[in-house]
Amino acid sequence: MSHPASQQLNAIHAMLAVGHRNLRIERHSLLLWGIPTGLLFAISEHILTPAQVPDNDQRALAWLAVLVLVSTSIAVIDWLWTRRVKQARDEAWSFIHRQVQKIWWLLMGLAVLTTFAMFFYGGGYMLCTLWLVVLGISLYLHGLFSEELLEWVGGVTIVIGIGCLLAQLPYETMRWIAATVFGFGLPLLAMMLDRGQHRPATFRLGQMLLWLAVVLVLPLWLEQRVHAAPQPDAEPLSLEAFRSGQFPATGFRSVSLPAGTRIPVEIELGGDIFETGGPKPVLPLVLNQPIELMMRDGKLTGDARFAGESWQLARQVRWISIPWMKATLTPEQGPVVTGKLIVQLGKH
Repeated sequence: MSHPASQQLNAIHAMLAVGHRNLRIERHSLLLWGIPTGLLFAISEHILTPAQVPDNDQRALAWLAVLVLVSTSIAVIDWLWTRRVKQARDEAWSFIHRQVQKIWWLLMGLAVLTTFAMFFYGGGYMLCTLWLVVLGISLYLHGLFSEELLEWVGGVTIVIGIGCLLAQLPYETMRWIAATVFGFGLPLLAMMLDRGQHRPATFRLGQMLLWLAVVLVLPLWLEQRVHAAPQPDAEPLSLEAFRSGQFPATGFRSVSLPAGTRIPVEIELGGDIFETGGPKPVLPLVLNQPIELMMRDGKLTGDARFAGESWQLARQVRWISIPWMKATLTPEQGPVVTGKLIVQLGKH
């Protein structure tokens, strides 16, 4: 049986901890910010797509309008709901709590504006990392004045966002991780809140392992099962046999392109410095080794592999990048534009 003095000391420590962490994030706040944002990530590849809105400027403005509408609606509903809950509990809304709430809004607003800017300045591959890091910083900041569980989840969310980028995961994989972190992770966090009770590190570690299993392990496992490597129905067709058209038009079919095959790359010009509307410039590329391309029902799937190697799925393939480009003007050559073009399959 514990000594009464020890019980009093523990009670004093508990009261001091409550005094230091006097904020209280409401469970409905996590639900409001998590579920709609996760849903947006889940359906983002099916709404306001380049096929539906071809003009990049119009598509950027449309996405900005959607994000502003959703985030503003969530912020207003969250503010009104939280105020009503606090009034029902006859609880004061502290000055620090208001300021932390404003910082949360500021960080989410910066994420919205950065998403809009990526339509014009690039960097779309880092979009999911951006939102995960912003969410992690918001939770960690709130946890400094509230429950320590928020600090744990905030730090883990930041690591997940940066880890996805360092691991060079396919964008589709990162999108589903972001959707799961927001759509399932925040509601799960709302159920795990214990109003700032002090817990052993082993208990917090167990909570984090459960949270990671839901928001990271499960979506990665499901994503790998859904995107299994395709299996062609028969041996690869040669390019000559494919061009003859004597093969079934349905099902999976791989086509083998031999080394030395010339592949013209047509380039569509835009802007106000070069003439447009005429014949498209053609960049002739020549294969230096055989490659197989996957087709389904007569159309390329984007999956490819070198002869004898495993298939690289379309969402994992990195085809073309231009790391740099510069213009020169000399008396000998006149105006010349040079650049570096990298064409590769997969990660090397």
